[in-house]
Formats: sequence, structure tokens, C-alpha cells
Amino acid sequence: MLHGLKRDKKDEEDGPGGGPFSNLEKTTVLQEARTFNETPVNPRKCTHILTKILFLLNQGEHFGTTEATEAFFAITKLFQSKDVMLRRLVYLGIKELADTAEDVIIVTSSLTKDMTGKDDIYRAAAIRALCKITDGAMLQAIERYMKQAIVDRIPAVSSAALVSSLHLTKNSLEVVKRWVNEAQEAMNMDSVMVQYHALGLSYYLRKSDRLAVTKLVTKLTATGLKSPYAVCMLIRITCRLMEDEEAGADSPHFDFIQSCLRHKNEMVIYEAAHAIVNMKRITSRELAPAISVLQLFCSSPKPTLRFAAVRTLNNVAITHPAAVTACNMDLENLITESNRSIATLAITTLLKTGSESSVDRLMKQIASFMSEISDEFKIVVVQAVRSLCHKFPRKHSVMMNFLSSMLRDEGGFEYKRAIVDTVISIIEDNPDAKEAGLAHLCEFIEDCEHTSLAVKIQHLLGREGPKTQHPSKYIRFIYNRVILEDAPVRAAAVSSLGKFGAHATEMLPNILVLLRRCLLDSDDEVRDRATYYIKILEQNSKALSSQYILNSLQVSIVGLEKSLHQYTLEPSSIPFDMKSVPVTIQPITAEEQRPLGQVGGAGTEQVSYSKPKEKTITDDFREKLEAIEEFKQFGPLFKASDPVQLTESETEYVVECVKNIYEEYLILQYRCTNTLDDQILEDVTVHVENSDDYDVVTQVACPVLKLNDPHYAYTCVKLKEDPLAVTGVFNNTLKFRVKDCDQTTGEADDEGYNDEYVLEDVELTVADHIQKVNKANFGAAWEEVGPENELVNTYSLSSMKSLEDAVKNIIQFMGMEPCDMSDRIPVGKKSHTLLLAGRYRGGHDVLVQAKLALGGEGVTMNLSVRSSDPYLSEVITSAVG
Repeated sequence: MLHGLKRDKKDEEDGPGGGPFSNLEKTTVLQEARTFNETPVNPRKCTHILTKILFLLNQGEHFGTTEATEAFFAITKLFQSKDVMLRRLVYLGIKELADTAEDVIIVTSSLTKDMTGKDDIYRAAAIRALCKITDGAMLQAIERYMKQAIVDRIPAVSSAALVSSLHLTKNSLEVVKRWVNEAQEAMNMDSVMVQYHALGLSYYLRKSDRLAVTKLVTKLTATGLKSPYAVCMLIRITCRLMEDEEAGADSPHFDFIQSCLRHKNEMVIYEAAHAIVNMKRITSRELAPAISVLQLFCSSPKPTLRFAAVRTLNNVAITHPAAVTACNMDLENLITESNRSIATLAITTLLKTGSESSVDRLMKQIASFMSEISDEFKIVVVQAVRSLCHKFPRKHSVMMNFLSSMLRDEGGFEYKRAIVDTVISIIEDNPDAKEAGLAHLCEFIEDCEHTSLAVKIQHLLGREGPKTQHPSKYIRFIYNRVILEDAPVRAAAVSSLGKFGAHATEMLPNILVLLRRCLLDSDDEVRDRATYYIKILEQNSKALSSQYILNSLQVSIVGLEKSLHQYTLEPSSIPFDMKSVPVTIQPITAEEQRPLGQVGGAGTEQVSYSKPKEKTITDDFREKLEAIEEFKQFGPLFKASDPVQLTESETEYVVECVKNIYEEYLILQYRCTNTLDDQILEDVTVHVENSDDYDVVTQVACPVLKLNDPHYAYTCVKLKEDPLAVTGVFNNTLKFRVKDCDQTTGEADDEGYNDEYVLEDVELTVADHIQKVNKANFGAAWEEVGPENELVNTYSLSSMKSLEDAVKNIIQFMGMEPCDMSDRIPVGKKSHTLLLAGRYRGGHDVLVQAKLALGGEGVTMNLSVRSSDPYLSEVITSAVG
């Protein structure tokens, strides 16, 4: 009923007079609520006033505690009325005000009476309201009534009890867990909704116990369910279980999902097909039955089924285009569909699966009705164009012209951002499209109303514009922003001008003239940036320009703050060293790209605030390491590796290791987990041996390991003074004292015995000593380092059968960051140059040029290494050899 009271946003924009409750004032409505205290109750009048209160609450009107309490107690006076409509509104009012009003438990007895009464029409609503005001302490008093309601013969009552039980689990999970038998019994009822709600509650109470969920799924897949809603939920539960178990098509659970493709209900059939096509470990052969079902739905007389089928095929076409090709004829028939949403999805799917010869025809067809579809589906078209450019790079001119026309059309922020991101992606992937793409973006920012997009394009022009054949033609577009736009865009334009001046020396005098004009700007950020770039550019030094303009300072802001704070706490005559701050890699674009296929966005530009990031295992490793006092004397942490598994996940003891690199020390951090419920481990250490003569400095033991309660042990190793000795292999043995314990109480015996467990080896590689650093302008950085410490060598990579494999393995082996998008190899190329940048332990920059050529016996690599340390180049080249 409350949903019926909501006004659509479009109705709000139509102007005043949109509904009977427009221009309501809270104060007036609360004064009218005093009518509830009159005797006898006027049902018609009270119903109208109570509806106004519910309308205000549903529109987001805030009721203070006093106001809510007075309204709540006035509403309770209406229990004396026998009017059905008024009584149902009373229950809604109690639910809406329960969180704000005080002393709401006063109506518990009235609601309990209605819940257990003979008037079935009130019972379901009374259960919902009662569970809303009930806390954990009071729940046990009505537990008996809730159990009876769950298995009640009236479907509405049973569904209300089941859904309310699900809400109660937030605060009283242990109490609700005692109702699992009643929920199981409710699943045998004939009502389709009761079965659906009962399955939902049963799964929620078991979801933390994989074995219990497996038993539930196995039982229900064998016996079957009458409710199509319940079957859809069972399919989703089964898929989640398969994902947790990393099961494939050989699982009996997959057989159940596949059998649902033959269900008599279309909703169940679609849910099964949707589940199959979204499985991670699925082959084209196993995908075929689901694709066939979706193909049949494409010719269904029901628009909802056609839309669902073509949207699913559109998503599948990204990962399995060959499997969707069989549906091309049916998709062709949907191009002329009167429902433009379906037609759009059909064409974009064909774009992903079709041949290069059909691109021009499809693009003309979709252009004919682009103005008739919403922004959400225009974004789907943009996504299809993006994937098409990756698939057929020679068609970039057609795609660019199409995207350019879309940029000129009306549209919201999300739509425009999707187009800009796609154009930038094409520019980065296809060098031939750079000039055309930059020209279209320059035209767009001349009339761009979205600040963030204008700033992003300015940064792109500053990075890519100076590398084009005629960089001077972009200066006009950039300087126009200084004259015409607001402060953030003007500041970005100044930064772009600075990069042009640093990169193109022939333009430097003109750039300086423009920058000096910016010194008169009204915004201090714009003036500060102009002053900064003028002072550096006037030195006419390539090294300065490279270090402070083309390749900006890359440090972790959090790490910089911690390092500066620590420096101020301990006064020292030694200057603060920026090399001690951890490095962070700056992304190429200013903001993280959202998946373009995501439907359902805003039409206006908004500032998005991301949710707090959940703590990962890596964060847990770092926090525990920082808490160890013995290691604080080693200085700042340079680099921590990803966790390495030293045991199988199914063994009795599970151990992971992280290699923490300091300037002179290596700390091996072991995360140990005991999976045996009849043992407790004490004094747990990891004994390290190596054949490379590394000295073990100290060990920190884990005091106790209980069942599934991970803790940490540490071994500190002194790195060698020889600058060329940076690799090694460490043999690990877990040593501990075992005490048997009672599985029920967890109490351990007094006596124990010593034992040990052999772990996998840990390898220290060159990549462990190098942090990734992204050089925005690799050429300038290469010249800045200079040829003094350069080493060049040639290698034969016979095991590499393609340039892609060679690039991937070289990046992984060296642990450096690819620059200038050199990790992307153009289609059909037989040679490629990979550019890598990093920072070695101690703060030394290292740059690599790897020239790769594909031949008959694998890949040949000509490796050039430059560094600021004479030994470092030798370390890199000898490690490869």
C-alpha cells in the first residue's frame, strides 16, 4: 500500500497539483491527528488523516522523537475501531513509527491478541507490526505464537510469520534458529508464497554451515518444490553452493539446474538458463542447452520474455560470442521490434557476434532510432561499440564517427562518461585512432557541461597530445578552457599546457606566454600551478621537466603522512628522505571506470562516495606486522608480496607466507591455521633453512593455535651485503607443541608433545625487491636516468610461443610496471617493445626496454636496462640469464 503512495519522480517534475496530498505540512497533519482521541471514532475521517501521516513518512519527512511518540499513542487509540481499512492502516502506522517513538512496547498485548485472535484478516498485519517493536528480551515471550503462526493453515499468516522471522534474525539469530523445524514444515504447504518464504528462512539459518546447505539442496532437488518462486530461489542457492565448492558441470547440482530447463514454468526455465550462462567454469558444449532455451524465448509472444532473453544473450556474447552466433537469425528479426529496448539489445548483441562486413549495416540501423531509447540502453550500445573496436580495429573510423555523433546528442552524465571512456579506450588500444579520437574529444569539451569529464579530457590531452605529429593544434582547445571554464577545468588546462611545454621544446616560448597570462587568474589553485610550471620550464632542463612535470611524484599519501609523522616524533639532523616512503601506482585515468553495461544510472552528474573498503587478508597481514615491536627498528617497509600458500587448503595445518622486504632485512610472515578440533598447538614457530647462506636474525613464535583461529609467526632474515646476491630459496618447517583437547569444551590437556610439519619452500626473487612505478612519459624518464649504467643483452625465450606470453611472463618475472600501454600488443604484430619501470630496494630507479621479435624458435629478446645504481642493471640482466 505504501508503494501506492509514492509519487514518481517524473510526476514531481510536472509541477504542483500532482496528487491529493501535495503541499502537506507536518505540523497541520499532527494537529489533525488529535482527532484519533475522540469518542466515538470516526473511521472515514481517521483513515484520511492516518493516510496523510503515512504519506509524509514515506516521502522522507522526519518526525522528532516527541512528535513520533505523540502520533504513535494517538494511533493506538484507534484499536477500538472495528473498521477493517482503518485497522490495517493502524498496523502500518505502528510499523513506521516504531523506530522513532518511545515506549512502543505498550501495544504488545493488543498486537498479541490480534495475532492469536479469530479475525484472520488482522493476524498477518499484527505479526508484522509485533515483530517490528519486539526486541530480543521480549521475543521469547511470543516465541510459541510465532512457531504456531509459521505453520498456520492461512497462507497470509504463515508468510507474514516467515518474513518477520527473517527480519528478526538481525538481532535475535539464536532464538530464530530454534524455529528451523517449523520453517522446514512450512515448505511442505501448498501455498506457492509460503514455500518461497519458508525456503528463504531455512537457507538463511543454515547459510554459514556448508554441510547443512548441501543437505538442504540435496533433499529439495530430490523431492521437488511446487512453487516456481521457491524453485528459482533453489537454483540460486545451488549456484552459490557450486561456486563455493568450485564445482563444474560434473556436479549433481548442475544436473538439477539443467533439468530445470525443462520445467513447465517459464520463469523457472529462464532462471535456470540465466544461472548456467553465468557460471564461471562452463564450456560451450554445456552452454548449448541454455542458449537454445534463450533462442526460443527470443520468438516468444511475451515482450518480457523476449527482453529477458536478448539481454542475457547480450551479456553472454562478451564471454562466449561463438555460442551466441546460433541465435543471430532470431536476433536479426528483433531489430525491427517496436520495443526499442529489445531492438537495441538485439543489435548490440549482433555487433558482438557478427562479422566485420555486417558492422556498417548494423551501425546505420541502430543510428536510426538512437534518439528514441533511454540513456541506460544507449550505454549498452556504447559498450557494444567498445567491444567491437577491440574485435575489429580496422573499423575504428566508423566507430569514432558514430561515437562523435552520440557525444553531440543530448544525454546525462553517465551516458556521456561512457562515451568518453570508450573513446579513451580506443585511443589507448589503437594508435591509428589517436588523432581522430583526440579531435572528437576536443570538439566535445568546447560545449561540455560536466566538469569531471572536461578535467579527464584535459589530462588525456596533456598526456597524448604532445606525442602526436602536430601537437600545436591542441593548444587552442586547451587555452579556451582557461578563458571560458570554471576553476577545476582551468587548473587542469594549466597542467596540460605545462606538459606540452615540457615535451615539445619548439613550443616552449609560446607556452610560457600563455602560462604567464594564467598568473592573473582569480583562483589560487590556477595561479599556483601556473607559477610552478613557469619556474620549472624556464630552467629548460629535460631532467627537471621529466621529474617534476612529465612523471609526477608517486608515493602513497597514507605512507607519506605516516613517514612525516614519524620523522617529526624523532628529531634528527638528517633530512627527510622521500625514498623511504612507499610507492603507489597512479592509474592512467583520473577515476575508476565503471562497467559500461551497468543499466540503471542517473541522468545528472553526481559525486559518488564509495563504501568503506572491507579489510582484506593482505591488510590483516600488514596490521599484525606493524604491531611487532622487534621489527620497528628496521625502518619503513619497502614492499610486501602477495600471500603464498605453503600447504594445501584441505590439510590439517594451513600456512600462508608473505615476504616483507626492508632495506636490509627480509621478514617472512606466516599465517597459520589449525583445522583439527581435537588439538591445540602451542609455541608455534617456522624453522627456516637455506643453502644461500642467509643469516636468520630472530624468530617470533605464535603462542597458541586453536581451531580455525589463525595467528602469525615470524622469521627475520638478514639480506646479504653483496649487491648482486638478491635471490634465494628458504626451506620451511612448522614446529610446535601439540596438546589434545576436548572437542566439546575446548579445554586442553596439561601434557603435550613436540611435533613438526614440513612446508613448501619460499623463493626470494628479483621481483620481490622491486616496487612498480608508472612513468607517464617513459621516454623522458629514460633520458633522465641516462646511459651511464646501461647494460644491453640478447636472450632467446624458446619456451614462449607468442608475444603475449612473453610480455606477460617478463612483467611477472621482473615485478615492474608496464609504461605507455606497452603491455598491449597490436593485432598481427611480429615484433614489439615492452617498456617497464620500477624502484629497487634502497630507492634506486630502474627502467627496462625489452625489444621482442617472434620467430620460428620462440621469442628473441633484446634487453636494455638503465638504473641509477651501477650494480642494479647487472642484477636485472643476470637474473634473466
